[in-house]
Amino acid sequence: MTILQKLEMLASEKNTPCVTISLNTHRTHPDNAQDEVQLKNLLSEAEERVVIEFGKRPVSGLLERLSEIEDDIDLNYNLDSLHIYLSNDTKELIKSAWLVKNPGVHISNTFNLISLIKNYNRSEEYYILLLSQSGVQLYNTINDIILNEVKNEDFPFSDNRHYNTHADRGSDSKHLDDLVREFLNKVDKAVVKIHNETGLKCIVICTEDNFSRLMQVADKPSIYLGHSAIDYNKIEEHNIVKQSWKLVQDLQYNKRTEAVEEMKAAISQNAVLTDLQEIYQAAIDGRGDLLVVHQDYSQAVNMTSDRTFELTDDVTKANVIDDITSKIAWAVLSKNGSVFFTAQEEIQELGDIVLKTRY
Repeated sequence: MTILQKLEMLASEKNTPCVTISLNTHRTHPDNAQDEVQLKNLLSEAEERVVIEFGKRPVSGLLERLSEIEDDIDLNYNLDSLHIYLSNDTKELIKSAWLVKNPGVHISNTFNLISLIKNYNRSEEYYILLLSQSGVQLYNTINDIILNEVKNEDFPFSDNRHYNTHADRGSDSKHLDDLVREFLNKVDKAVVKIHNETGLKCIVICTEDNFSRLMQVADKPSIYLGHSAIDYNKIEEHNIVKQSWKLVQDLQYNKRTEAVEEMKAAISQNAVLTDLQEIYQAAIDGRGDLLVVHQDYSQAVNMTSDRTFELTDDVTKANVIDDITSKIAWAVLSKNGSVFFTAQEEIQELGDIVLKTRY
């Protein structure tokens, strides 16, 4: 199940209560020993708050899940954070490669999805196309992790089979260049074929000359996110994914910068909301086109109706949502809007949370 599919599933849950637990974790021993202590403390806090707010009998199924959750988690295989979603009907555990800014327990009638939305927002699934002297490989990748090498009727290409077979044309540079282009054209068609199936784009590891030739013969140049220069001494998977992820991170930074600039430009068109309640109402009405949130911002609210709320610092009261940005972000995202979380200084001119509306 993809991150988006999990988001859709958890966002549709409405239960009393929905418990969300988020904590930062460690990948290696002995640091991960402290994860067990932290998890126990958060589970105890969740149980105590649930019993105080709802009593034992109405949430007996949830309390049973809370008591069993430790047995379902192998702390020896942690990433950088762990997210637990529990209700009377649901139990979902998600490990993430991103740290949590506000770890803790969240209790409401819906799950707090802000960490998962950030995870979705920051995750990039793409292909790495390695054009080397020994052949062509294609790797399915998320962020800085290669999931697998693509092996099908096209990939891998063992080598460039379009070599010169005419002795009298061995010094004909145009002929040799045409052979390389013919080979790269076949590679491109294989990449386009798999892009049409998955929608994923591609980072190319190759020489500058080969990337230039590839772009000249490409049927869909836009599916190539960019290229990084090949080092033939470092074409192992851990090396190529490292240089590819650096390029993807730069592209993501540029997207966030463009989003902030788009927001600034929309101010003159009176299409930007900065009041939290107005942002919430526009988001649930489907008017949210672009949401930009400072990555450290959160706000608990006491719901006074389906459309209105009061700000609060007391998350233990009934009808309190621990972080309204979770509901806002999902409302925008689920209605085909764009959501960006950023710590870039440019957003400070606008506020901690701003929404560009469609109309």
